[in-house]
Amino acid sequence: MEKTQELTEKEQKKVLFRLLSYTKPHKKTLTCAFILLLLTTVGDIVGPILVKIFIDDYLTTGNMVFQPILILGASYMGIQIVKAVVMFFQLVKFQEVALKIIQQLRIDVFSKVQSLGLRYFDQTPAGSIVSRVTNDTEAIKDMFVTVLATFIQSGFLLAGIFIAMFILDVKLALFCLILLPLILIVMSLYRKLSSKFYLDMRERLSQLNAKLSESLQGMSIIQVFRQEKRLRKEFEDINEKHYNAGMKNIKIDGLLLRPAVDLISILGLIIVLNYFGLTSFETSVEIGVLYAFINYLDRFFEPVNNMMMRLSLYQQAIVAGARVFRLLDTNELAPAQNEDTTNSIQEGKIEFKNLTFSYDGKRDVLKNISFTANPGETVALVGHTGSGKSSIINLLMRFYEYENGDIVIDGESIRHFSKDELRDKMGLVLQDPFLFYGTIKDNIRLHNEELSDEQVVDAARFVQAHTFIEKLDDAYDHKVVERGSTFSSGQRQLIAFARTIASNPKILVLDEATANIDTETEEAIQTALAKMRRGRTTIAIAHRLSTIQDANLILVLHNGEIVERGTHQELLALGGLYHKMFLLQNGAVERLEDVVN
Repeated sequence: MEKTQELTEKEQKKVLFRLLSYTKPHKKTLTCAFILLLLTTVGDIVGPILVKIFIDDYLTTGNMVFQPILILGASYMGIQIVKAVVMFFQLVKFQEVALKIIQQLRIDVFSKVQSLGLRYFDQTPAGSIVSRVTNDTEAIKDMFVTVLATFIQSGFLLAGIFIAMFILDVKLALFCLILLPLILIVMSLYRKLSSKFYLDMRERLSQLNAKLSESLQGMSIIQVFRQEKRLRKEFEDINEKHYNAGMKNIKIDGLLLRPAVDLISILGLIIVLNYFGLTSFETSVEIGVLYAFINYLDRFFEPVNNMMMRLSLYQQAIVAGARVFRLLDTNELAPAQNEDTTNSIQEGKIEFKNLTFSYDGKRDVLKNISFTANPGETVALVGHTGSGKSSIINLLMRFYEYENGDIVIDGESIRHFSKDELRDKMGLVLQDPFLFYGTIKDNIRLHNEELSDEQVVDAARFVQAHTFIEKLDDAYDHKVVERGSTFSSGQRQLIAFARTIASNPKILVLDEATANIDTETEEAIQTALAKMRRGRTTIAIAHRLSTIQDANLILVLHNGEIVERGTHQELLALGGLYHKMFLLQNGAVERLEDVVN
């Protein structure tokens, strides 16, 4: 989890300008919204002037002429009605722009997540990432929907009010200008204090999401090992920290938002009343001017209050934007490929050349790995947990970047193939297959429209999956729930095999693909595997040595190094680590220490 850190003034401005850059594609809509906003502001300013004219020219003088008063009244009512209609369209326009901006921002974040390397996901909880895409972007939406429109409208209104004040009385307007620095000081102080607490609160919310996601995914383990109390305590601790951060924000809001502005507004009212009181000793005071000034002063603090109340949303949006941009700027991308090349995998010959690899840059998990898998051959990887088997597959699939050594396919470095070429020609079947929400047909086809329904069925027949699929409700249109939890491990694995065969890969990568399949199903699928491997280069991780006895080459790994290599019979005759592993699995030895020592 990332550490909470305070955003400086410079960083906040940078985030704001970057958020505003998302408005560029919507210039026309925004221009229209601003024009409508300007019209509503004019309506707010003109209203008190009409009332002032009525009071000073007609009411106080007793000159109650029907027609001019009717025109004034009709004008006032007409302005208010037009202002209400224009305000509706103005709000709709701002909402439209805000929703489109957030829509694009969420697409950018989701696309970025798709392009990140697995190293990033190893280090970042899934719930934290979900929080960036959902909660943080929602906070940014509030800024565009309410804060931006409010600040711009308030800015127009404040400028218009001061212009009207100067028209009415220059000296008094100048006195009222001293209120602006006080308001700016309060706003600056609020932004400085609140940014740290809002960042802390959003980080705590991210941690809550991460803990919830972890708990939901591991619910069966939590219940089996009676970890409910511990997880509840951890969740309560994070929730308490989130509450404390929220209370700090509330205290700052309560001190610096409405109360502080109310004090400044009272100061403004004192200035106006004192000015007119002192002026009344020298000359008569126009009641209409007094009304207009008090009205404008009230209207002056209305947008100020709106701006101050929206500052909390603004600060949340800036903090959320900083977190989102931190994700967008992450350079832990998936390994780069030469996308301009026309190289293609024809034969599928794989060569590992003196490959050394480390996940953290400190400890090598693979050390000088070298071997060759010729076209149509099967190379099996065996070894105890942590020996480096999965790391070899991870590098072959280009999930991680390596620096020392190379992986070569058909004489070309794996880096010199496009990503599409690698994904089209390499098929991966994991020990724990992942099924997507949808139908069985969707999970086999993976939305590849080039695959016909007949090809989907043929792939299922090929891996012996057709029989159990036909017995399901709706057969290939049977609904698959999240992760395929309603299917047995063996059924999920068979669907994963069908998915791989449907893509007709040149290179087959199997990560103990039969580990979760019962003996009867395994016997049926071994025949399918033999057909799958025919004509394809296969790299297979094996825990059960009985499944790879026919491999052309078996590599025995220990502590990231290849310590033995050969066929099944050659390795048994060697009497080394492989021989001990074979004896262990057949019950000839009883302790794992006897294998690795």
